[in-house]
Amino acid sequence: MVALGQNALDRVARVESLPPAGGKCEAVDFAELPGGQVATAALACARLGLQVVYVGAVGDDTAGERVIAPLADAGVDVGSVRRVAGAATQGAMIWVDAKGERTLVWNRDPRLSLSARDLAGLPIESARLLLLDAGDPDVAMTAATRALGAGVATVLDADTPGPRVRELASRVDFPVLSESLATALGAGKPEAGLVAISEGRPRMAVATLGARGAIARLGDETLESPGFAVEVEDTTGAGDAFHAGLAWALLAGEGAAGALRIANAVAALACRGPGAQGSLPSSDEVSALLRSA
Repeated sequence: MVALGQNALDRVARVESLPPAGGKCEAVDFAELPGGQVATAALACARLGLQVVYVGAVGDDTAGERVIAPLADAGVDVGSVRRVAGAATQGAMIWVDAKGERTLVWNRDPRLSLSARDLAGLPIESARLLLLDAGDPDVAMTAATRALGAGVATVLDADTPGPRVRELASRVDFPVLSESLATALGAGKPEAGLVAISEGRPRMAVATLGARGAIARLGDETLESPGFAVEVEDTTGAGDAFHAGLAWALLAGEGAAGALRIANAVAALACRGPGAQGSLPSSDEVSALLRSA
Protein backbone atom coordinates (compact mmCIF):
# COMPACT_ATOMS: atom_id res chain seq x y z
CA MET A 1 0.00 0.00 0.00
CA VAL A 2 0.96 3.64 -0.42
CA ALA A 3 0.59 6.12 2.47
CA LEU A 4 0.72 9.81 1.52
CA GLY A 5 0.67 12.61 4.07
CA GLN A 6 2.00 14.24 7.18
CA ASN A 7 4.50 13.33 9.88
CA ALA A 8 5.62 15.21 12.99
CA LEU A 9 7.90 15.21 15.99
CA ASP A 10 5.60 15.45 19.00
CA ARG A 11 6.61 17.20 22.22
CA VAL A 12 4.46 15.52 24.83
CA ALA A 13 3.79 16.77 28.36
CA ARG A 14 1.90 14.59 30.82
CA VAL A 15 -0.17 16.57 33.34
CA GLU A 16 -2.75 15.75 35.98
CA SER A 17 -5.14 18.19 34.33
CA LEU A 18 -4.86 21.18 32.02
CA PRO A 19 -4.64 24.54 33.79
CA PRO A 20 -7.27 27.25 33.24
CA ALA A 21 -6.55 29.98 30.72
CA GLY A 22 -3.64 32.05 31.97
CA GLY A 23 -2.76 29.46 34.60
CA LYS A 24 0.16 27.13 35.19
CA CYS A 25 0.61 23.50 36.14
CA GLU A 26 3.48 21.09 36.73
CA ALA A 27 4.11 18.41 34.11
CA VAL A 28 4.60 14.85 35.32
CA ASP A 29 7.12 14.38 32.50
CA PHE A 30 8.16 15.59 29.04
CA ALA A 31 9.14 13.57 25.98
CA GLU A 32 9.89 14.07 22.30
CA LEU A 33 8.30 11.27 20.29
CA PRO A 34 7.77 10.60 16.57
CA GLY A 35 4.22 10.98 15.30
CA GLY A 36 2.12 12.55 12.57
CA GLN A 37 -1.12 11.13 11.28
CA VAL A 38 -0.13 9.30 8.09
CA ALA A 39 3.39 8.42 9.24
CA THR A 40 1.90 6.79 12.34
CA ALA A 41 -0.71 4.95 10.29
CA ALA A 42 2.01 3.74 7.92
CA LEU A 43 4.03 2.40 10.84
CA ALA A 44 0.92 0.74 12.30
CA CYS A 45 0.22 -0.96 8.96
CA ALA A 46 3.79 -2.26 8.82
CA ARG A 47 3.49 -3.70 12.32
CA LEU A 48 0.29 -5.42 11.22
CA GLY A 49 2.22 -7.08 8.41
CA LEU A 50 1.54 -4.89 5.38
CA GLN A 51 4.16 -3.70 2.91
CA VAL A 52 4.05 0.10 2.89
CA VAL A 53 5.53 2.93 0.83
CA TYR A 54 5.42 6.20 2.79
CA VAL A 55 5.46 9.57 1.00
CA GLY A 56 5.88 12.83 2.90
CA ALA A 57 8.28 15.69 3.55
CA VAL A 58 10.59 16.51 6.44
CA GLY A 59 13.14 19.21 7.13
CA ASP A 60 16.88 18.62 6.90
CA ASP A 61 17.08 18.65 10.71
CA THR A 62 17.52 16.01 13.39
CA ALA A 63 13.77 16.00 13.98
CA GLY A 64 13.26 14.76 10.44
CA GLU A 65 15.62 11.87 11.04
CA ARG A 66 13.85 10.98 14.27
CA VAL A 67 10.47 10.98 12.53
CA ILE A 68 11.57 8.72 9.66
CA ALA A 69 13.75 6.31 11.64
CA PRO A 70 10.92 4.20 13.17
CA LEU A 71 9.37 3.74 9.74
CA ALA A 72 12.63 2.62 8.16
CA ASP A 73 13.33 0.30 11.08
CA ALA A 74 9.91 -1.35 10.58
CA GLY A 75 10.56 -1.98 6.90
CA VAL A 76 8.49 0.88 5.50
CA ASP A 77 9.86 2.14 2.16
CA VAL A 78 10.85 5.75 2.88
CA GLY A 79 12.75 6.33 -0.36
CA SER A 80 10.13 8.81 -1.57
CA VAL A 81 10.33 11.03 1.52
CA ARG A 82 11.51 14.50 0.50
CA ARG A 83 14.00 16.29 2.74
CA VAL A 84 13.60 20.04 2.41
CA ALA A 85 16.75 22.10 2.89
CA GLY A 86 16.38 24.84 5.48
CA ALA A 87 12.91 23.74 6.59
CA ALA A 88 11.93 22.61 10.08
CA THR A 89 10.19 19.26 10.37
CA GLN A 90 6.55 19.57 11.40
CA GLY A 91 6.10 19.69 15.16
CA ALA A 92 3.29 19.38 17.65
CA MET A 93 2.79 20.25 21.31
CA ILE A 94 0.65 17.68 23.12
CA TRP A 95 -0.73 17.70 26.64
CA VAL A 96 -1.95 14.37 28.03
CA ASP A 97 -4.08 14.44 31.19
CA ALA A 98 -4.46 11.83 33.92
CA LYS A 99 -7.21 10.06 31.95
CA GLY A 100 -4.96 9.78 28.88
CA GLU A 101 -6.87 12.34 26.83
CA ARG A 102 -4.64 14.45 24.65
CA THR A 103 -4.88 18.09 23.59
CA LEU A 104 -2.77 19.06 20.57
CA VAL A 105 -1.54 22.07 18.66
CA TRP A 106 0.76 21.82 15.66
CA ASN A 107 2.85 23.86 13.27
CA ARG A 108 3.95 23.02 9.74
CA ASP A 109 6.54 24.87 7.69
CA PRO A 110 4.86 25.82 4.38
CA ARG A 111 7.93 24.51 2.55
CA LEU A 112 6.90 21.00 3.59
CA SER A 113 3.77 21.11 1.44
CA LEU A 114 3.60 18.26 -1.04
CA SER A 115 3.33 18.92 -4.76
CA ALA A 116 2.74 16.96 -7.96
CA ARG A 117 6.46 16.14 -8.21
CA ASP A 118 6.17 14.10 -5.00
CA LEU A 119 3.79 11.76 -6.83
CA ALA A 120 6.13 11.12 -9.76
CA GLY A 121 7.11 7.49 -9.97
CA LEU A 122 4.93 6.37 -7.09
CA PRO A 123 3.39 2.90 -7.52
CA ILE A 124 -0.13 4.15 -6.86
CA GLU A 125 -1.74 2.27 -9.73
CA SER A 126 -0.12 -1.02 -8.69
CA ALA A 127 -0.82 -0.64 -4.97
CA ARG A 128 -3.59 -2.52 -3.22
CA LEU A 129 -4.67 0.57 -1.24
CA LEU A 130 -3.90 4.28 -0.98
CA LEU A 131 -4.07 5.97 2.43
CA LEU A 132 -3.92 9.76 2.44
CA ASP A 133 -4.75 12.82 4.49
CA ALA A 134 -6.14 16.23 3.57
CA GLY A 135 -3.09 18.28 4.52
CA ASP A 136 -2.31 19.06 0.88
CA PRO A 137 -5.74 18.67 -0.73
CA ASP A 138 -4.75 19.30 -4.35
CA VAL A 139 -2.05 16.64 -4.24
CA ALA A 140 -4.36 14.29 -2.36
CA MET A 141 -7.03 14.76 -5.00
CA THR A 142 -4.55 13.98 -7.79
CA ALA A 143 -3.33 10.85 -6.00
CA ALA A 144 -6.89 9.72 -5.28
CA THR A 145 -7.88 10.24 -8.90
CA ARG A 146 -4.97 8.08 -10.05
CA ALA A 147 -5.90 5.36 -7.57
CA LEU A 148 -9.58 5.38 -8.44
CA GLY A 149 -8.78 5.23 -12.16
CA ALA A 150 -6.79 2.06 -11.53
CA GLY A 151 -9.37 0.49 -9.23
CA VAL A 152 -7.18 0.95 -6.14
CA ALA A 153 -9.10 1.40 -2.89
CA THR A 154 -8.67 4.77 -1.16
CA VAL A 155 -8.87 5.56 2.56
CA LEU A 156 -8.89 9.22 3.67
CA ASP A 157 -7.92 10.57 7.09
CA ALA A 158 -9.74 13.90 7.52
CA ASP A 159 -9.87 15.44 10.99
CA THR A 160 -10.26 19.21 10.60
CA PRO A 161 -12.12 21.54 8.22
CA GLY A 162 -10.04 22.91 5.38
CA PRO A 163 -9.94 23.70 1.66
CA ARG A 164 -11.54 20.99 -0.47
CA VAL A 165 -11.92 18.59 2.47
CA ARG A 166 -15.59 17.94 1.79
CA GLU A 167 -14.91 17.51 -1.93
CA LEU A 168 -12.04 15.13 -1.25
CA ALA A 169 -14.07 13.12 1.26
CA SER A 170 -16.85 12.65 -1.26
CA ARG A 171 -14.41 11.41 -3.93
CA VAL A 172 -12.69 8.53 -2.09
CA ASP A 173 -13.89 5.03 -1.25
CA PHE A 174 -13.52 5.12 2.52
CA PRO A 175 -13.43 8.64 4.02
CA VAL A 176 -12.76 8.52 7.78
CA LEU A 177 -13.72 11.73 9.56
CA SER A 178 -13.12 12.82 13.13
CA GLU A 179 -16.28 13.30 15.16
CA SER A 180 -15.74 17.07 15.21
CA LEU A 181 -15.39 17.28 11.41
CA ALA A 182 -18.39 15.03 10.77
CA THR A 183 -20.39 17.16 13.20
CA ALA A 184 -19.33 20.36 11.44
CA LEU A 185 -20.28 18.95 8.02
CA GLY A 186 -23.59 17.74 9.41
CA ALA A 187 -24.65 21.00 11.06
CA GLY A 188 -24.31 19.55 14.54
CA LYS A 189 -24.94 15.86 13.82
CA PRO A 190 -22.09 13.53 12.79
CA GLU A 191 -24.52 11.12 11.15
CA ALA A 192 -25.75 13.93 8.92
CA GLY A 193 -22.16 14.74 7.98
CA LEU A 194 -21.65 11.17 6.81
CA VAL A 195 -24.89 11.31 4.81
CA ALA A 196 -23.74 14.54 3.15
CA ILE A 197 -20.46 13.12 1.86
CA SER A 198 -21.99 9.74 1.02
CA GLU A 199 -23.87 11.39 -1.82
CA GLY A 200 -20.63 11.22 -3.82
CA ARG A 201 -18.45 8.19 -4.47
CA PRO A 202 -17.80 6.70 -0.99
CA ARG A 203 -18.48 3.02 -0.51
CA MET A 204 -18.49 3.58 3.27
CA ALA A 205 -18.12 6.88 5.14
CA VAL A 206 -16.88 6.62 8.74
CA ALA A 207 -16.77 8.91 11.76
CA THR A 208 -14.53 8.03 14.70
CA LEU A 209 -16.03 8.68 18.15
CA GLY A 210 -13.09 8.13 20.49
CA ALA A 211 -13.77 5.62 23.26
CA ARG A 212 -17.32 5.18 21.96
CA GLY A 213 -16.03 3.54 18.77
CA ALA A 214 -17.22 4.58 15.34
CA ILE A 215 -20.26 4.99 13.15
CA ALA A 216 -20.43 4.45 9.41
CA ARG A 217 -22.78 5.14 6.55
CA LEU A 218 -23.08 2.26 4.10
CA GLY A 219 -25.65 2.98 1.40
CA ASP A 220 -28.84 3.88 3.26
CA GLU A 221 -27.72 2.08 6.42
CA THR A 222 -25.96 3.50 9.48
CA LEU A 223 -23.66 1.07 11.30
CA GLU A 224 -22.56 1.50 14.89
CA SER A 225 -19.37 -0.17 16.11
CA PRO A 226 -18.55 0.18 19.83
CA GLY A 227 -15.06 0.75 21.13
CA PHE A 228 -12.99 -1.63 23.27
CA ALA A 229 -12.21 -1.15 26.95
CA VAL A 230 -8.46 -1.04 27.59
CA GLU A 231 -6.26 0.61 30.17
CA VAL A 232 -5.53 3.99 28.58
CA GLU A 233 -2.22 5.80 28.99
CA ASP A 234 -2.32 8.16 26.00
CA THR A 235 -4.92 8.59 23.25
CA THR A 236 -2.48 10.33 20.91
CA GLY A 237 -2.44 8.42 17.62
CA ALA A 238 -5.61 6.42 18.29
CA GLY A 239 -7.27 7.83 15.19
CA ASP A 240 -4.18 7.12 13.10
CA ALA A 241 -4.20 3.53 14.34
CA PHE A 242 -7.90 3.29 13.46
CA HIS A 243 -7.12 4.17 9.84
CA ALA A 244 -4.37 1.56 9.76
CA GLY A 245 -6.66 -1.07 11.22
CA LEU A 246 -9.36 -0.25 8.71
CA ALA A 247 -6.91 -0.51 5.81
CA TRP A 248 -5.55 -3.82 7.11
CA ALA A 249 -9.04 -5.26 7.56
CA LEU A 250 -10.22 -4.14 4.12
CA LEU A 251 -7.19 -5.72 2.47
CA ALA A 252 -7.94 -8.92 4.38
CA GLY A 253 -11.39 -9.00 2.80
CA GLU A 254 -13.42 -8.09 5.88
CA GLY A 255 -16.95 -6.77 5.43
CA ALA A 256 -18.06 -3.42 6.80
CA ALA A 257 -18.94 -4.52 10.33
CA GLY A 258 -15.82 -6.66 10.70
CA ALA A 259 -13.54 -3.94 9.35
CA LEU A 260 -14.92 -1.38 11.79
CA ARG A 261 -14.54 -3.79 14.71
CA ILE A 262 -10.92 -4.49 13.80
CA ALA A 263 -10.17 -0.79 13.34
CA ASN A 264 -11.61 -0.05 16.78
CA ALA A 265 -9.47 -2.82 18.29
CA VAL A 266 -6.28 -1.45 16.73
CA ALA A 267 -7.15 2.07 17.93
CA ALA A 268 -7.82 0.88 21.47
CA LEU A 269 -4.54 -1.03 21.72
CA ALA A 270 -2.64 2.03 20.49
CA CYS A 271 -3.76 3.89 23.64
CA ARG A 272 -1.85 1.61 26.02
CA GLY A 273 1.49 3.39 25.78
CA PRO A 274 3.04 6.84 25.42
CA GLY A 275 2.79 8.97 22.30
CA ALA A 276 1.34 8.24 18.91
CA GLN A 277 3.55 5.23 18.21
CA GLY A 278 4.43 3.84 21.64
CA SER A 279 2.02 0.89 21.61
CA LEU A 280 0.97 0.23 18.03
CA PRO A 281 -0.14 -3.41 18.10
CA SER A 282 0.89 -6.51 16.22
CA SER A 283 -1.65 -8.66 14.40
CA ASP A 284 -1.43 -11.23 17.21
CA GLU A 285 -2.34 -8.61 19.80
CA VAL A 286 -5.32 -7.50 17.75
CA SER A 287 -6.51 -11.08 17.35
CA ALA A 288 -6.17 -11.65 21.09
CA LEU A 289 -8.28 -8.58 21.92
CA LEU A 290 -10.96 -9.61 19.42
CA ARG A 291 -11.10 -13.11 20.93
CA SER A 292 -11.29 -11.81 24.50
CA ALA A 293 -14.14 -9.49 23.58
